[in-house]
Amino acid sequence: MKYKNAAEILPPELLQEVQCYIEGELLYIPRSNSKQEWGAVSGSKKFYLERNYQIKELFHNGKSVEELAVKFGVSNSTIKKIVYQK
Repeated sequence: MKYKNAAEILPPELLQEVQCYIEGELLYIPRSNSKQEWGAVSGSKKFYLERNYQIKELFHNGKSVEELAVKFGVSNSTIKKIVYQK
């Protein structure tokens, strides 16, 4: 995270108002609520949802945990978490 000088960014009136509450200290300003969910931009969320659906289907059609772990390149415990979650 890069720090910025408020005096260079904020209008003088707003800077004076902020200085009434905090002066000479660091202040974190969080992002607005428009932040997207995890994986929405990169497509990771969609990829993992589809992969997990495939794993569940194959498991319910008789594939073993070991077979699925090898096929998808994950551990047995990861497969168990996916197929046994509610």
